[in-house]
Amino acid sequence: MMDEALYASAVGQLFKKLVKAVDAADPDVVECDATGDMVTITAARSGEKVVVNTQRAVRQIWVAGKGVGVHFSLGADGRWLDDKQKGLELLQWIAECVEAATGHRLAY
Repeated sequence: MMDEALYASAVGQLFKKLVKAVDAADPDVVECDATGDMVTITAARSGEKVVVNTQRAVRQIWVAGKGVGVHFSLGADGRWLDDKQKGLELLQWIAECVEAATGHRLAY
């Protein structure tokens, strides 16, 4: 398991990238709220949410969206991949969840 400093750095970089992508989108379509260990992305019209949350104890990130929760682990190649080996990549999954909620796809 990776150490806390590496995990915290990887999560920080990921959250910055995610918030930047949401901030670049039309606020009448989607907005986000970032707190230490969580980013909540909200569809402006429907109020539907995509929640991205750290799971520090197991060094994962959990995403709730499209009616499911998925855990992601950081791979040796630097990509966050789902822990069930379904081939889901974290940023792509978040973009799909946001698109399902808003009709708008995030650009990273």
